[in-house]
Amino acid sequence: MNLSRCHNFRDFRELARRRLPSPIFHYIDGAADDELTYRRNTAAYEACDLVPNILAGVETVDMSTTIFGKKLAMPVYCAPTALQRLFHPDGERAVAHAAEKYGTMFGVSSLGTVSVEEIGAMIETPKMFQFYFHKDRGLNDSMIDRAKAAKFDVMALTVDTITGGNRERDLITGFTSPPRLTFKSLFSFAARPRWAVNYLTHPKMELPHLQDHVQEGTNLATSIGSYFSTMLDQSMSWKDAEAIRAKWGGHFALKGVMSVADAKRAVDIGCTGIMVSNHGGRQLDGSRSPFDQLAEIVDAVGDKIDVICEGGIQRGTHVLKALSLGAKACSGGRLYLYALAAAGQPGVERALGLMREEIERDMKLMGARTIADLNRGNLRFR
Repeated sequence: MNLSRCHNFRDFRELARRRLPSPIFHYIDGAADDELTYRRNTAAYEACDLVPNILAGVETVDMSTTIFGKKLAMPVYCAPTALQRLFHPDGERAVAHAAEKYGTMFGVSSLGTVSVEEIGAMIETPKMFQFYFHKDRGLNDSMIDRAKAAKFDVMALTVDTITGGNRERDLITGFTSPPRLTFKSLFSFAARPRWAVNYLTHPKMELPHLQDHVQEGTNLATSIGSYFSTMLDQSMSWKDAEAIRAKWGGHFALKGVMSVADAKRAVDIGCTGIMVSNHGGRQLDGSRSPFDQLAEIVDAVGDKIDVICEGGIQRGTHVLKALSLGAKACSGGRLYLYALAAAGQPGVERALGLMREEIERDMKLMGARTIADLNRGNLRFR
């Protein structure tokens, strides 16, 4: 199997599975507890049917959208995810260039492996910095100041990682960052020599936003669950979120909002957007899917802030369903991470290109010339 034979999300996932050592693949692929929420995130779209219109004159369609004051050429962007250079040596550099090619936004994580300074100088496409609220206030101030100086357009405070989710696959495989060789994991690393050669011959993977403040993740091996539980500040409150928004001073979003009450509170503290998200099912198993929760949140605050639907998106039709409910855009991590692991920048470009083709084709089949033509009249729930 090679990149040219990847035609959909499942194909990229399979190619990534073949190329990554087991602990690293399962870090991307896994979720919390019994992974019920992870599966429901996609299954929710399957319980919704599209009702197309005809004879709409759809020779050309405009799939652009505007979020956080920035126009995107397509209504899907690359959500911020951690540790990307573990999956491919180019990591965030590859994703950033691919996002720019397709005119969409790219998000960089606090646990990113390429600095905001490098990404800011590298691309002109809109950029989001994802912020984890650490116990170390000096680290928090440093990350905000660096992202601001690098001219990032949006800051997104992740609010659903107050403690680490129970990611049992990571416990079974022994996944850590940096990777720790054990008797159990040795064979899986040895069985993927291409990954091992890339990891050992490229510059050492670092966490540039953290390494001057903490050793965990760069010099000391740790699991992501352990990092969240020990390094992040579990006392984080609405007052803290409002203070971060004020210090940032620009477009500001909360990532991980799932209730109407919290969405309204986000408006009250001055957010300009929210990501309706359950962290890809990696935190609270049994929580509701973003798509299932989207309509009531849009009805409550959709006229006041940008509502983004994040989680479980694998097809262009999933995007159209979320937009029809009132989301301004969609985002995802796995939708490009498997492609990154499979083939670097060409993989991410192919994944985004296929998603763009699906959205364009499906808009034509729906009789929608613009995103504004999509509405709830186009949907029926089983």
